[in-house]
Amino acid sequence: MADQQQQPSSLPSSRTDDGSGMENRWRDIDRLLLRSGNLVGPGFEPGPELREALENDFRVLVIGAGGLGCELLKDLALSGFGHIDVIDMDTIDVSNLNRQFLFRIVVSFGSIRSSLSSKARAICGWKSCTAVGVDCRMQDVGKPKSEVAAARVMQRVKGVTVIPHFCKIEDKDIAFYKDFQIIVLGLDSLEARSYINSVICGFVEYEEDGSPDLSTIKPLVDGGTEGFKGHARVIIPGITPCFHCSLWLFPPQITFPLCTLAETPRSPAHCIEYAHLIQWGQDRIGEYFDADNPEHMKWIYDQALKRGEQFNISGITYSLTQGVVKNIVPAIASTNAVVAATCALETLKIATMCSTGMDIYMQYTGTEGIYLRTVPHDKDRNCIICSPGVPLEVDKSITLQKFIDTLLKDSRFKLKLSKPSVSYHGNNLYMQAPAVLEEMTRPNLQEQLLRLMGGETSDVLNINDRRLTGVLRVRVTFREGADTIDMDTAGT
Repeated sequence: MADQQQQPSSLPSSRTDDGSGMENRWRDIDRLLLRSGNLVGPGFEPGPELREALENDFRVLVIGAGGLGCELLKDLALSGFGHIDVIDMDTIDVSNLNRQFLFRIVVSFGSIRSSLSSKARAICGWKSCTAVGVDCRMQDVGKPKSEVAAARVMQRVKGVTVIPHFCKIEDKDIAFYKDFQIIVLGLDSLEARSYINSVICGFVEYEEDGSPDLSTIKPLVDGGTEGFKGHARVIIPGITPCFHCSLWLFPPQITFPLCTLAETPRSPAHCIEYAHLIQWGQDRIGEYFDADNPEHMKWIYDQALKRGEQFNISGITYSLTQGVVKNIVPAIASTNAVVAATCALETLKIATMCSTGMDIYMQYTGTEGIYLRTVPHDKDRNCIICSPGVPLEVDKSITLQKFIDTLLKDSRFKLKLSKPSVSYHGNNLYMQAPAVLEEMTRPNLQEQLLRLMGGETSDVLNINDRRLTGVLRVRVTFREGADTIDMDTAGT
């Protein structure tokens, strides 16, 4: 058994050489993540060296302290991780308490010792009601989720240190995320996932042959839930598909044609969205709609009811109105528990170097069970986020200014760029800011890009922009022939 523990796990049969050297990269990652068996004792029990490493050497960042985040914090702390940070921008609401178990209210009973009467059950807003002998004290409601969750975990799990951050993920400097060995996501939006994905992919540096520098890789464990459905997966930037590579895995967001809302509503949701998207702007001109304002939400509900009566549509409730306007999907505690457990296991596998964990893409459906996704889940070689160089072919005579204009017009980049700066092998070709660097590099705009790149006919330029969280790498290949005709001046 000891000899077997010294040997790396065999590579899965799916890891074949596709001509790009990926087989060698898989071996490199295995050597990076696999450790000899001296960390585990008989029966694969964690040895003292492993326990000490988890307690002292690893810093794990959990992003999100909601339903999934609470489970993640609990699982990671109980798995032996001694240093955990958690970021969340939200405060605790009463509606969170049915599944976010780290948060609570305190209920004390006076004269009533048996089950609550109907009067007690009807306590409005969970306020104190001494008349029926029940006192409900909202101990955590209104407080930052990250701070309460961190304190509660440290209270229950001895020896763990959890540092809270009550802020948006964008409020942290990019360098902040470099301080962690592993980042675990418990987020509920595609935008937030995309942001963190861009950050960690921006950390990766590539060798001249296009292979990633293993020392710059920061693993990302992503979990997500929606009702009875959930997923867990591991992203190894530069090796596995990043989040942007696999956006197609997520279902399209539900939208309603405005003509249907205005002319032929057929469902309660149509009536609600009409009141929300159309009628609010018509009846309350210039007034900002706040989905967290009870009076605003009640107005939408009332108008939706009237429209439902007009078109003989039933089933409109205040709860449904909130769900449609806020795009709320009912949260299921058991789904959070299953997905968080899988994420914590993958985090532990990466930290202990017992397995790469990179092949995992777990799908969970509460009504069907757990299964592994069998659809192709491949890395996009031309991904603008994690590619070692997005290919772009240009004429040899193109100037740096026209190259920048080309980037801004290219459909792949135009939504990501506003004022790009360009560098080559650490040399600034053109910098948008600060003003002194812009002035120094401005003459290069009229120079041929090929000359600025030392005559290399194919190489990578680094593009920085205020809209980017990392670096956009563009592999420029020069072609023979006249420069592209400027359509704005052709024929003049």
